[in-house]
Amino acid sequence: MKIVISNTSDTPLYQQIKDQIKDAILKEELVEGDPLPSIRTFANDLSVSVLTIRRVYEELEQEGFVISQVGIGTFISTSNLELLRDSKRRLVEQKMQDMIQTAKSLKITKEELNMMMDILYEEV
Repeated sequence: MKIVISNTSDTPLYQQIKDQIKDAILKEELVEGDPLPSIRTFANDLSVSVLTIRRVYEELEQEGFVISQVGIGTFISTSNLELLRDSKRRLVEQKMQDMIQTAKSLKITKEELNMMMDILYEEV
């Protein structure tokens, strides 16, 4: 799992890390039972505070994406995978609503919009 953080982003570091871990779970790059690095190791690897990583792990555990076992480590739990997928769908739906409103204001027909979507979807 590769985590990329940006110091110039408006998004806090802990949120960037947490979001990327959740994305890795959704994409099945991380699966049930996979261990996460220790807080200290992960903090050193990313050059961030151990408090940042502790917050990431605590929030992921509260949300049901990881399980921490004292003295053993922190492991991926996919019990909340459907909730994560649903939240991603909602995000896409919101963006699609914005796109549809823009298309309607520009008098682009549904058929034209669908053709554009088909072309763009195949290119990615």
